[in-house]
Amino acid sequence: MFWIFKHKYNLINSGLMKGMTDIHSHVLPGVDDGAPDMKTSLSLLRYMESLGIQKVWLTPHVMEDYHTSPEQLRKGFAALKEVYRDNLELDLASEYMMDAAFTDRLKGDLLPIGSNNLLVETSYMFPPTRLQDILMNVWNAGYHPLIAHPERYLYMEEQDYGILKEKGYYFQLNLMSLSGYYGHRPKMVSEKLLLQGMYDFVGTDLHHLERYQPMLDALKLTRKQLEALEILITNNAQI
Repeated sequence: MFWIFKHKYNLINSGLMKGMTDIHSHVLPGVDDGAPDMKTSLSLLRYMESLGIQKVWLTPHVMEDYHTSPEQLRKGFAALKEVYRDNLELDLASEYMMDAAFTDRLKGDLLPIGSNNLLVETSYMFPPTRLQDILMNVWNAGYHPLIAHPERYLYMEEQDYGILKEKGYYFQLNLMSLSGYYGHRPKMVSEKLLLQGMYDFVGTDLHHLERYQPMLDALKLTRKQLEALEILITNNAQI
């Protein structure tokens, strides 16, 4: 009977994504490594519609590699909404790299998710110098640090996740980490953190459809994973 506990179910067929709010995506055209143009943005949004997603937060990268101001992002967002007139509810935020310029950005105009959740990330290979101080600066600036895809940071060990959660910081799971989309280690870590209840929210982190769509179509999860994921999807809707 052991096989019963290991049985897996197709995520899309489970219906969990119907009505979902996606809090992490790179659909805004021409601003980062996501959608390069309006046509691609519309294709991504139609795909998200087909999954049953109800609301999408557009979270373009803000980092030294992409010198995009909040004003430019708002202008691009307005242009997208002029063209896209279908069923998805769209909202604008950003994903902030905690790089050398980040502390100065905290003093300026920011685009949080909801009222005060600031989506932040680090390099996959190395943490920024004085990471804990930077995150505390986020708190002090009036925002709740929401750490994007912690399972992808190769420098993090189990104790690092524990320290960050003890501080009260939120964790956002990349849905496709569970599929192996980013490799074996992020898959393994995401499965562990999910079942430990370490995540607070989940996002698609959608950039393009080439590998994403077939891997999501085939993604199967255990009942326990689906139950844990359902909690995150419920949290998303409350932002």
